[in-house]
Amino acid sequence: MIKDLNHIGKDTNRFLNLYIKRQSKTELIRSMKYGLLPGGKKIRSKILIDVGRIFNLNYRTIIKVGAAVECIHAYSLIHDDLPCMDNDSIRRGKLSTHKKFGESTAVLAGNSLLTLAFEILSDKSLMLKEKTKVELVSLISECSGHTGIAGGQYLDLNYERKKIKKNKIIDMQIKKTGKLFAFCCVAPALISNKKRNVLKFFENIGYEIGLLFQITDDLIDYRGITKKAGKKTKKDEKKGKATLISLLGYKNTIKYTSKIKNNILSKISYYGKKSENLKKTVLFIFEREKWLKNINT
Repeated sequence: MIKDLNHIGKDTNRFLNLYIKRQSKTELIRSMKYGLLPGGKKIRSKILIDVGRIFNLNYRTIIKVGAAVECIHAYSLIHDDLPCMDNDSIRRGKLSTHKKFGESTAVLAGNSLLTLAFEILSDKSLMLKEKTKVELVSLISECSGHTGIAGGQYLDLNYERKKIKKNKIIDMQIKKTGKLFAFCCVAPALISNKKRNVLKFFENIGYEIGLLFQITDDLIDYRGITKKAGKKTKKDEKKGKATLISLLGYKNTIKYTSKIKNNILSKISYYGKKSENLKKTVLFIFEREKWLKNINT
């Protein structure tokens, strides 16, 4: 799995470096590349490729779509780390973008990465029908704005130090994390011109994978070590974040993640051997928590 992720990471970063290199040089390029290229697991791109394999899609095409996803993800992290948001000074094992370049530059770098994603998906080099490109841009926009990442971040901040019900926590986490994972699952089906029921199936799978990822991320924050995680840990409890751990407790949250994992694996088994890579990625996401327990003993 790590080998696959590294391979995808290299291919994605190679494309992004070349794409940015072809653009006009500006003062923001350095901060954009700082927040975008180094580090990161490229899990979202891996999900895209796994689903793309189910539909026999071209690897290079999916790498380009994944590059757009990584731009959206990087924009969200840069903004998430800002003092007015979660105020984190470490990201991916190094200084956060605003700590390195200043707050105003970080905001502008994040904004520029958001729009760079739209450029990539609408570029002539992406060999897809224009109608498909428009649909991809529309979908990723929905995942990024007030109905997705931005809306989820608003709720995350608004729910601090409040008693929030389980369904509202899940809704917040699906917006904040699950929406972009849903894009990664739906995009290959959309490119393959699949029917609405197939698109809906993969959208729901994406929501569940995103929820699984977010909960395991919360477990890493709860029990992890900053050096291992590549970011400060034990923040959520200090800030009074609304998480399933704060509501259900550590052990019950682990049980809940196991149910989500089993549900995902059961559903994607419909695609037989073609779903094997996706299954491995889902297990990798789930087992991050097991790895976490080992490093804390």
